[in-house]
Amino acid sequence: MDHARRLRHAAGKLQADMVDRLGTLVACESAPGSVPHLTSCADLLAGWGQEVLGRPAQRVVLDGLPHLLWPAANQRVLLLGHFDTVFPVDTIRSRPFTVRGDVATGPGVCDMKAGIVQMFTALRLIEDTSMVGVLLTCDEESGSGTSRPLIECEARRSAAVLVCEAATPEGHVKVARKGGSVYRLTVQGRAAHAGVEPQRGVNATVEVAHQVLALGALGAAGNGGTSVTPTLLSAGTTTNTVPDSAVLAVDVRAWTRDELERVDHAIRGLEPHLSEATLAVRGGINRYPMSAELARPLLELAQSTARQLGIPNLVGAYAAGASDGNFTAALGVPTLDGLGAVGGGAHSADEYVCLDRMPERTALLAGLVDTLSSMECSGARAVGRIP
Repeated sequence: MDHARRLRHAAGKLQADMVDRLGTLVACESAPGSVPHLTSCADLLAGWGQEVLGRPAQRVVLDGLPHLLWPAANQRVLLLGHFDTVFPVDTIRSRPFTVRGDVATGPGVCDMKAGIVQMFTALRLIEDTSMVGVLLTCDEESGSGTSRPLIECEARRSAAVLVCEAATPEGHVKVARKGGSVYRLTVQGRAAHAGVEPQRGVNATVEVAHQVLALGALGAAGNGGTSVTPTLLSAGTTTNTVPDSAVLAVDVRAWTRDELERVDHAIRGLEPHLSEATLAVRGGINRYPMSAELARPLLELAQSTARQLGIPNLVGAYAAGASDGNFTAALGVPTLDGLGAVGGGAHSADEYVCLDRMPERTALLAGLVDTLSSMECSGARAVGRIP
């Protein structure tokens, strides 16, 4: 109990520093795919990481994207996160980092820059970080296309993975996540003059409208909460031309592998509605669901740590959104998510974090890492035996 009190007290004393660092990190924009901005953000974080871990980051550059890795020789715990956001460059000009009372707002403040600040602060509170690995990627928001092999490699070296994505607005950690798929449907029609002889054309916009309706029938609450959502859409070239092509992006989320595979099969089996239109499907299953069973031992350990810290009622929640924790859980590595900031509104103009909750969440992460690092048994089986 004395150790827990010291952890929480030490984290509380660092709250002002965390808020300052959060403002600095939010101001350092990291738009998806913008290599100069991601590189600048990586430079900042590399310095912070070396400061607390005592070892330099390995900068793993894949397709120009700079991921940061601090591996541990005997890696019992992997702290996982990402520093890219969904917001385009210069969003910070219209929505700068702002503090009002105990709430901070700004692009990426919750997803997940506050979690990164808490991660590094927690490492400052841990005496021995030699068994703790850290991986911060910069393409999570765009599907982890380059970082997935790196994530899986480091997860396999670890007994447990702690993901510092945001908690729920209530402060719940995340024990399960939906899996996700991403598709790109391309419709090919035939152009014609829209006013003179539209009948000679094969209208790709009309065809894609039929496909949107067909996709809507694939998702239903009765199928375990499966969602099939048409998102980005483009079609045509000019206002007086029958569109000869259209492209539609589709987002799919489901709680089970079977559901993802059912929808995958159905999407690949879509047929054109217009007789002379053609349809091509690209993409597929990106992340399989994260299992609550795999997270349960870590949740119980986190709840025990929370009680010692005086944090009441730490709950494990099911989250509809996916994260890189889906990849690590799919390998069978015990994974607990949502260990970052308490906040909400991710990906929106209303994104926020609760600054007054940062010390307790930092202490929780530090205590959990400390316990996992000191376990005598190594490997995932040891974590599985936690009472």
